[in-house]
Amino acid sequence: MRTYLDIHYNTDDAQCLDLYLPECESFPVLVYFHGGGLAAGDKARQEAACQYLAEHGIGVASANYRMYPVAKYPDFLEDAANAVAWVFENIKQYGDVKEIYVGGSSAGGYISQHLCFNKAWLGKYGIDPMDIAGFIHDAGQPTAHFNVLKERGVDSRRLIVDETAPLYYVGLDEQYPPMLIIVSDNDMQNRYEQTILLVSTLKHFGHTENVTLQVMHGNHCAYVRAVDEEGISVFGKLIASYIQK
Repeated sequence: MRTYLDIHYNTDDAQCLDLYLPECESFPVLVYFHGGGLAAGDKARQEAACQYLAEHGIGVASANYRMYPVAKYPDFLEDAANAVAWVFENIKQYGDVKEIYVGGSSAGGYISQHLCFNKAWLGKYGIDPMDIAGFIHDAGQPTAHFNVLKERGVDSRRLIVDETAPLYYVGLDEQYPPMLIIVSDNDMQNRYEQTILLVSTLKHFGHTENVTLQVMHGNHCAYVRAVDEEGISVFGKLIASYIQK
């Protein structure tokens, strides 16, 4: 495994990423965004999963982004699109990369949903969501994010589908890339139900064959940092299985 840490995709201290790459010459890459409510977390948070993926032939670009309280909506979305664009432009320096995936957990899942369903974010860099080999939306909030609501002085428990909600854009495009949507059966309050609504809405618009729902057991994102009885990353195995399929 090859690692390259703290590579800046832009000038702010938060705008950097870590690369975990396999030793082989040809491999897919996952651009991954961590969770933490858009207010906490770090790109090294899922190091075990990143290492597992790299050791099994899948590269990872784990990216940081600007967060509350310094950042405001939509700084983190702009950063995420910027990070994906950096990978598109620069990853060939590190190997023969034929497929680029995008994903994230919790707040990172909210981010990955936005990049998937709202073409404007990646479009700024001449990238279409259909250029992405697949998305992995892990426990993301498809409605207006609770901290975005808090920023606007709105009760963070509200379910609002406006321009800040990924769900708002579902149905505007005829095609979406393949996607894996993950949620826990005992996720944070209302997250499971919102995720099922996202899946149902995609199916309502005819997107069935390219949408895979994976329901995990336990609390919100508990599997993300968990290891199995053999000490292997549960999340890493789940992502590898999807990408290698």
